[in-house]
Amino acid sequence: MSLDVPTALLERAEAGRVDDEEFVDCVRRSLPYAWSVVADVAARAADGGRMAEHAVPPPSEAERGQLLRALASDAIRGGLERHFNVTLAFQNCHRVAAFPPALVGGDAHRQFVSPLAQIRNQSPELRNC
Repeated sequence: MSLDVPTALLERAEAGRVDDEEFVDCVRRSLPYAWSVVADVAARAADGGRMAEHAVPPPSEAERGQLLRALASDAIRGGLERHFNVTLAFQNCHRVAAFPPALVGGDAHRQFVSPLAQIRNQSPELRNC
């Protein structure tokens, strides 16, 4: 399961009444490691107006799973991007980058999301992550 959804939030969702802040708060509580990684890169990107990157492997498979769930879900990833006002990019189960809106589509963004970057970021120890 991706998120730990409180009963009251689930009831509001079933009635069609969940706003972005409630959703993002559920993500924050459910995926604390992923939240901390995204919050860190987003803050550094906003502070410097440039791409910020996290490339440290997670301490355990549980944390790796949180990153995978957060960044592989369109809804979760989109909520995080709207909340932090960045575009996120992801490689190899742990390499996360945040781009301020002005840099999306620019050289650094295109390079990070390119097939060449993905291939260059491969190594035998990461192949099965």
